[in-house]
Amino acid sequence: MDISDIAVPEFVEVEADERLGKIRAIFDRENPKGIIVMDDGEYAGVIGERELINSRVEDDTKAAALLKPAPEVARTEDVREVARVLVEGNVKVAPVYEGERLYGIVTVDDILAAVLDNLDALTVEDIYTEDVVTVPEDAHVGQAINRLRENGISRLPVVNEGGRLEGIITTHDIVDFVVRDGERQGRGDRRGDLDRMLDLPVYDMMSSPVLTVTAEESVRDAVELMMDNDVSGLVVTPEDHDDLVAGVLTKTDVLRALTFTEEDAMDVQVTNVSLLDTLSREDIREAIGQVSDKYQEMRVLHAHVRFHEHKEKLRGTPLIQCQIRLRTTHGQVAGSGEGYGAEHAFHVALDKLERNVLEVKGVTADERYRGQLLRKLGEL
Repeated sequence: MDISDIAVPEFVEVEADERLGKIRAIFDRENPKGIIVMDDGEYAGVIGERELINSRVEDDTKAAALLKPAPEVARTEDVREVARVLVEGNVKVAPVYEGERLYGIVTVDDILAAVLDNLDALTVEDIYTEDVVTVPEDAHVGQAINRLRENGISRLPVVNEGGRLEGIITTHDIVDFVVRDGERQGRGDRRGDLDRMLDLPVYDMMSSPVLTVTAEESVRDAVELMMDNDVSGLVVTPEDHDDLVAGVLTKTDVLRALTFTEEDAMDVQVTNVSLLDTLSREDIREAIGQVSDKYQEMRVLHAHVRFHEHKEKLRGTPLIQCQIRLRTTHGQVAGSGEGYGAEHAFHVALDKLERNVLEVKGVTADERYRGQLLRKLGEL
């Protein structure tokens, strides 16, 4: 299945030096699915809806300040490959070309809507993320922001002292709150207001009740719930305890499942691949393979490696966080670490991953998992 019928021409094309104020006015008037930024006639990147609407950047700022590079895809490209480049580019929208002509865009939601019927046979348990970062309800918003930034994530389940789910806070919630507060207060020096916001307890800003799903439910039902409520993720709870956090399911998790293949080589996916410097995808595949080969009873079905860049630098080299998550015949196992440059960060995370692998060696394997998952997805 290709994206020829999924891609849509519902986009606005703007120049990199266009004022954000004018772009916002165009967006309000035409309500496009995406904004494509051009620089002297050449494709430069995209601006997402939420970044445009919720950004606190002044109206006189140029579009180039908000654009995000996104991979170009052909209108006849296979949907699995498009899913892969969206995940690896860490973007929700990509430009679609028909030959050399910019035809339109393709979005994560468009892809998920097109393959919805295929998702009916998958359960949430097949693809959700088990290693979840949470935040206490009495933590300050500033602490939540740091936790989001440090882990390169966009949502945090909020729990009480007993570990019970109380709400959820996302980067969208925080930005939306700051923007709305800014509109009430008007222009001027608001450093004091920002400090006050950072000192607010998470409880005052979180969304509650939380949209949840159980591991036993179908991915189709979960995706429909996300689309109906215009959210990008759900908290996964045990079937008999809907106030406990068992994991998180996001649209990206679903998109990633579409990229699984039946190739003999290990399926390795890299998010923010542009941060790779001296490291290649093959280096990553080989290093993870060496770890898994030490434990023959554990077979890696899918590897996801995510890089996240911090602002801190050492002699010009940025501090990078690396998260490695393996889906294996022994369940999920992960490791994370930080270092200056992607290669250093990857090897720190790899060391942590190997230690964690030792802890799951005794779990009963399910050698048929990968084939079952692929059969469930069917031919897209």
